[in-house]
Amino acid sequence: MEKTPCNSQEVEVRKGPWTIEEDLILINYIAIHGEGVWNSLARSAGLKRTGKSCRFRWLNYLRPDVRRGNITPEEQLVIIELQAKWGNRWSKIAKHLPGRTDNEIKNYWRTRIQKHIKQTETLTAQNDQASTSQISGSGHVDPVPSLNENIENNFPTESNDSIVWSMEDLWSMQLLNGD
Repeated sequence: MEKTPCNSQEVEVRKGPWTIEEDLILINYIAIHGEGVWNSLARSAGLKRTGKSCRFRWLNYLRPDVRRGNITPEEQLVIIELQAKWGNRWSKIAKHLPGRTDNEIKNYWRTRIQKHIKQTETLTAQNDQASTSQISGSGHVDPVPSLNENIENNFPTESNDSIVWSMEDLWSMQLLNGD
């Protein structure tokens, strides 16, 4: 079954970045009429956007209670703890961080925290290989074993199937100092 527009003309849908004018139209429309069925809201407001695009713009950027800006160290701890507990259930995690969106938390996890964890795992694997080659008598002395011990000693241990991260753990993994 093919979907066709209600009228005989093709409906032009705007893509790409939102303009300030479009943002104002959406904000004012929702202020007067409230949220509703997003597809009809987009048409009624006069926006040439999809309902999905309007919904994402409102929920992730324009809502008055959305917190923008850097995630604090306390919020970072909550994200790490809850992700360890619940996995990638971003909307469930977002409920514990008022004003933060699930999309923002997911993006933060994938671009900052997950990246540092992978780098640490890579360093650990490289150091394990280096220490193995040291033991085998290759004659090559690697100056990095102390780094490997440092990384292993700075990771929290698991107890009762949950990880408890302290501020010291995060500083030692360089998650909080912008690296």
